[in-house]
Amino acid sequence: MLLSLLFSNPIDGIIFLLAIALAIGVHEAAHAWSADKLGDNTAKLMGRASINPLVHLDPIGTLLFLIAGFGWGKPVPVNENRLRNNRDIILVAMAGPASNFCVAVVLSLIFRLIPVPGVQHVLATFIFINLSLMVFNLIPIPPLDGSKILRLFVSNSFYYMIEQYGFILILLLLLFLRIGNSGFGGWLVTIVQSLFTLLTGAHVSL
Repeated sequence: MLLSLLFSNPIDGIIFLLAIALAIGVHEAAHAWSADKLGDNTAKLMGRASINPLVHLDPIGTLLFLIAGFGWGKPVPVNENRLRNNRDIILVAMAGPASNFCVAVVLSLIFRLIPVPGVQHVLATFIFINLSLMVFNLIPIPPLDGSKILRLFVSNSFYYMIEQYGFILILLLLLFLRIGNSGFGGWLVTIVQSLFTLLTGAHVSL
């Protein structure tokens, strides 16, 4: 996806890279910030409360963004024993997707206020990437943020068991999506496109 774009249209490719960098920086910084506010400053002390994407890039997650349009940043370390409440880890996890949604909403307002094609094209890219990161990370598979919701419904022992095989489960999911009738990530793209249209009133034309 992005790799081919960099060769066919370098300017759009660079815009995509910048959008991914901002989305990941905001997402992971939100995890670190919320953990700090809820009692654990581990990530903050490691410099992870910054929106600087260089401290948050995950090799596999970034590679998937480059080839598929979906991915994740390097997980923010959280010491759950230092959180004030046992379920605060869920709030920390949801802070990442929530931050991307907030960015998408703000940029969508600017998108509607500035009807200049070139500006809207750049904004559309940033909005789409933030929504993509949000939606993908809400999938309830470790180490994605959505997996923390599982802890409301399963035992800790079962959760920690599936957490050990998280990356294998993600690879299986990606393989399933790849061989599905809708193509790779088709249903995820549909959700992102629908949210994009809802926020901007326009259709995706990246």
